[in-house]
Amino acid sequence: MGGSGERSGIGALLAGVRLLFNNPIARAILRAATAESCCMYGDRCVSASAIYHALSMYVGENVVCPVATRFVGAIIDGIIDVGVKLLRGREEDVVEALKDPAVRRGVATVLKGLGLYGVTVPQKLPAPFMIVWNFTNMCNLRCKHCYQRADKPLPNELSLKEKIMVVDQLDKAGVAAIALSGGEPTIHPHFYIVLHEIASRGMYTAVATNGWAFADMERIEKAKKLGLRYVEVSVDSANPVKHDEFRGVRGSWERAVKALENAVKLGLNHAMAVTITKMNIDEVDDILDLAESIGVKRVVFFNFVPTGRGEENKHLDLDPIEREEFLRTIYREMGRRKLEILSTAPQYGRVALQLSGGRSMAPTHFYVGGDPVVKAVAEFVGGCGAGRIYAGLQPDGTLTPCVFMPIPVGNLRERPFWEIWENTPLFKALRDRDRLKGFCSKCPYRNVCGGCRARAYAYFGDPLAPDPGCIYNMRYWKEIAREPQESRHQYQLLQLSPKTIL
Repeated sequence: MGGSGERSGIGALLAGVRLLFNNPIARAILRAATAESCCMYGDRCVSASAIYHALSMYVGENVVCPVATRFVGAIIDGIIDVGVKLLRGREEDVVEALKDPAVRRGVATVLKGLGLYGVTVPQKLPAPFMIVWNFTNMCNLRCKHCYQRADKPLPNELSLKEKIMVVDQLDKAGVAAIALSGGEPTIHPHFYIVLHEIASRGMYTAVATNGWAFADMERIEKAKKLGLRYVEVSVDSANPVKHDEFRGVRGSWERAVKALENAVKLGLNHAMAVTITKMNIDEVDDILDLAESIGVKRVVFFNFVPTGRGEENKHLDLDPIEREEFLRTIYREMGRRKLEILSTAPQYGRVALQLSGGRSMAPTHFYVGGDPVVKAVAEFVGGCGAGRIYAGLQPDGTLTPCVFMPIPVGNLRERPFWEIWENTPLFKALRDRDRLKGFCSKCPYRNVCGGCRARAYAYFGDPLAPDPGCIYNMRYWKEIAREPQESRHQYQLLQLSPKTIL
């Protein structure tokens, strides 16, 4: 917030629409506006919901729509305008943000969710904000923590024609962003073709990479020209030897660092991605120093999830006390460094809320804090987003709640994406925090955290089980440490015990 008391636009927008659309009449308007219509954007016909077209008109796009669509759109734009002003948002920020088609997609998804489900905590959405697509199982490295056991391509990976079909399905569902992961997506022959296809449809394009290919400037330049907007390069240690040993290939550290240097030079949005384990927990300062020396602006510390090849290396996992101390450390580091420091551990939101006395906002899955705008945004996202705000897609078209949670719920070769997203029992369970177990079900921070569902599944075979990495679930961690091969059995016994917490 600035000195005038104004708030940033998109936060005020989300809080405002959440407030104003929480009544039967406004919801009825939103439900009507979820119907698709074809509007002309110049000489191009775009088929989308009236909500999306309304947002386009709000920012001054030259859109020609049927009369009914224009009428509904005008009402929605009027309510949005009131909502932003009511929460003292900066309208110019809203307009600037919504000029991005990917942002319009995300906001349209939120509005659809309000129309279909009303205000829920966390907010239920009719489509995910993001799909993380394991583009291929092909990889040129052999990382110890690889959730995919990436090596050679699978024999049944999607053909190029099928990949385009997948992009089309996700486009029609209203997905705002697609992150290509793997394996190693940048070395696959279909990478550039599919990247351009995603970008051409107005979706936000991201790639998670080991950096080997993008160490060559011409390759990362080509990706940017074809529409890549964000690159995340994995670095596991500030020590080249240590990183290379963990990744299984000599020279991988040098090329990862070079890829980040190239992204910085190109002005491409980027991040250094670090999976935090016992191997590098003592290197946090050195890793952040390395990021600053490269010119990196964002560091993302990933939660270690013992799945895939990582299942064989559970000893690398942090215990709850180590994780708590680590999250507190990086929160404080963000206050003294010119870096955005994030963690995919959903507990980061809770830690920031506690350390700041409810005043601060911490980048986790989203922001948390005491401000009504911040609170509204946090409740939209609600911590762990598996099966709620994002999903994983396997190289053969199989959909999962998260790339770290290998539970197949359907295949896009056989069923439409929207049908799987809307009707899968597991997804419905993950969207209902009342169904969580152990202390996660009672925790006062469950709506800004919810525990990592992938870690619960990895340790206990139950995605609704407690996250044993949280300080509030120390009892479960102690049982795991005592009998590492019997953790699922121990969990079942603990569920029957009246003392299931700490």
